[in-house]
Amino acid sequence: MQQKMIQRLFLLVVGMLFVQQAVAQFSVYVWQSWGDSTTAQSLQTDFERLKARGVKGVCLNTGFSVERATIGAKAAKAAGLEFHAWMPCMLQDGLPASWYGVNRLGEPANEKQAYVPYYKCLDPNNPEVQEWLISQYEAIASIPEVDYVQLDYIRYPDVVLAKGLWKKFNLVMHEEYPVADYCYCDRCVADFKAQTGIDIRAVKAPAKVKAWAQFRCDIITRFVNRLVARVHAKGKKVSADVFPGPRSHAVKMVRQEWDKWQVDAFFPMNYNDFYLQPASWVGKMTKEEVRAAGAKRPVYSGLFICKNWQNKAQLTDPEDSGLLPSEVATAVRGARKAGAKGICLFSAQSMTEAHWQALEEVLKEQ
Repeated sequence: MQQKMIQRLFLLVVGMLFVQQAVAQFSVYVWQSWGDSTTAQSLQTDFERLKARGVKGVCLNTGFSVERATIGAKAAKAAGLEFHAWMPCMLQDGLPASWYGVNRLGEPANEKQAYVPYYKCLDPNNPEVQEWLISQYEAIASIPEVDYVQLDYIRYPDVVLAKGLWKKFNLVMHEEYPVADYCYCDRCVADFKAQTGIDIRAVKAPAKVKAWAQFRCDIITRFVNRLVARVHAKGKKVSADVFPGPRSHAVKMVRQEWDKWQVDAFFPMNYNDFYLQPASWVGKMTKEEVRAAGAKRPVYSGLFICKNWQNKAQLTDPEDSGLLPSEVATAVRGARKAGAKGICLFSAQSMTEAHWQALEEVLKEQ
């Protein structure tokens, strides 16, 4: 009798440890911006609070500032957090005019932008652009406390916007429009002609030329893999913020064929409201993404949080939308069931107490 009780207790303890391990393996990350009032002390306070909430790592938008990345990385290490230096890549201002992409209308991105003024997109096929960008990432990777450099906006401008944004820009995007279709600079046109024999500027419907779309996907892939190799040589890892899919969305929307990228971790932005989809869509996307990433590379499903959630029905800008506290469980369950290794919340500043409580409850589930 006593032996059976001991066996039951043993199995109970083993079961509890297994559950704890399973919960621990599902990690929570956050994206956090750098504000006007951000300091080393404010970051330390923020990161300690995040650690207390069970967050594993923080993705801090440092830009290419070595100073900000150093401050953020040291604060994260002091709080016991993994640190990803989050850096927008292709959108840069004030660089040589010849470095910018050119749309199908012949308009360079430094002079005329699609959608919003900050869409000053560089040409990823330009060797000078590539080397300059890689040098920026190498500088951040050289900071001892940095664990990952995080790639963002490592793509072309959205040739097709997420459907939830169409109304905001007064668009109906059933095709690829010239103003947002990049890059038609002399170098890209010549390289494509040398590869295929096709003068893409002479084609009446270039969006229908599959080889032209693949050509630009391949440019991004080669650049990413070159960048990754250089960062790895510094002894650091690389994570990437990517569009959902990749086949269902990323490839078509921004030329991100990211399943071919040699990065160490993926953070797909599964922002369901942007696609006019319910929270359950997160699980559907995550399933595709986990399959695409393969067994060796983790996927952390990015969730967009609605800060002003009590007034969501009155919000007109979809970029103010996001998950309600009542939707958090559905999104997390879907991501976990699909095989994600965790989630990443956009953003730390948008998480209300109600969101944190909802997250805590769903993470307790087995």
